[in-house]
Amino acid sequence: MFGDTTEIVEASIQRAERKSRRTDVEASLRKRWLYLMPAVFVTYSLAYLDRANFGFGAAAGLANTLHFTGKQVSLLGGLFFLGYFAFQVPGARFARKRSAIWLVFAALIGWGTCAALTGVIRTFWLLAADRFLLGVAESVIFPSMLVLLTHWFTRAERSRANTFLILGNPVTVLWMSAITGYLIQAFGWQRTFILEGVPSICWAVVWILFVKDRPGEASWMTAEAAAELDRVLTEEQKVVGGAAANVRNALLRPDVLVLAVQFFFWSAGLYGFVLWLPLIVRQGSTLSMGKTGMLSALPYLAGVILMVTVSHISDRTRKRQALVWPFLLMAGAGLLGSFLLADHSFALAFACLIVGGGCMYAPYGPYWAIVPERLPKQVVAEVMAVINTSGALGGFAGSYLVGWLQAATGKPRAGFLLMSVALLVAGLLVLWLPDGTQRRNELRSTRAVS
Repeated sequence: MFGDTTEIVEASIQRAERKSRRTDVEASLRKRWLYLMPAVFVTYSLAYLDRANFGFGAAAGLANTLHFTGKQVSLLGGLFFLGYFAFQVPGARFARKRSAIWLVFAALIGWGTCAALTGVIRTFWLLAADRFLLGVAESVIFPSMLVLLTHWFTRAERSRANTFLILGNPVTVLWMSAITGYLIQAFGWQRTFILEGVPSICWAVVWILFVKDRPGEASWMTAEAAAELDRVLTEEQKVVGGAAANVRNALLRPDVLVLAVQFFFWSAGLYGFVLWLPLIVRQGSTLSMGKTGMLSALPYLAGVILMVTVSHISDRTRKRQALVWPFLLMAGAGLLGSFLLADHSFALAFACLIVGGGCMYAPYGPYWAIVPERLPKQVVAEVMAVINTSGALGGFAGSYLVGWLQAATGKPRAGFLLMSVALLVAGLLVLWLPDGTQRRNELRSTRAVS
């Protein structure tokens, strides 16, 4: 009798200990969102700040100050993306095989320096070289971040993690649009570039001190939590491990080819919008730089709200493609509306820009969750880098052509039409993407960390 009672007590104690350990593991895993993601968000925000503020310099009179033509300024806007194109794949390979955090550390110093020099250099070809090198420095940041997140987050969390990263894009342009206009009014566009470049150099020190490549290296995560996370990630990789054994095979897959072409058109529409929106708004509304910045922030506010909402729905439902193409089609329709209304009503045309800007950002979270669910981890970094490289070419095409059309016609209508067509094509290509339903169903059976 007493023996049975002792066994029951011991079993109860063991259950309580297991429950306690599980609670400790879950608490430690939740710290990823508190310790890692803010650092990732700030880093990508700084990259996007130094990438997108060029449009405000153009709107503030960069061409007049430096005696450049409108077409030279549009070339300067586009040269960033040629540099951004150059080192995506080598950067992704380095991040996967060696260290993402040290690569990001070097990039922070490099792009902060180049961004600040944009406010110092006055010769066209030196400024062209600086813009190209700025793109080179920033080219490694996105693939490195995506590689880092695959080490820290499971499939059930990946759309939200990706969204938290990419939120640095619209959130940065949101506050940058509101503040940069007033900084330019107070200090001039050249000093504003310097002021906005220096923080990246300072942040590099914070980044390397607090961010680690893998959970097992983080002092704030318990060994049990790191082991549990590694187990789940390994289980997920068993499902996709047989597909695309090497990078060459992965890059020749039909779905990867479609994603690369699709991202070219998406980026052409997006970066044409980001880089030239301040100039389009100022010309259409004849407002001051401060008010132009405030007005330019509204599409990005819509983008932030939609990105958070869509990523939450995506992780809850495990749907990816079905949450990408509708928003891209709506973005294209919004910019088409701006094209049709630009000569009739600035207010209505700008309302369409808010719809277009919000919708073109909305599906980023589920979009970047597609590749890790279809391919094994030994090729994911290079594949995502190639897709992003294609986007860099699209960014060059969009930013250069929209700026060129603006300079050639003196009006924004032709640029609206170009961006609209690019986004409509991007949405239709996602509909054409080969189905991954079987792979997704297999992944649903793996246990996820929540």
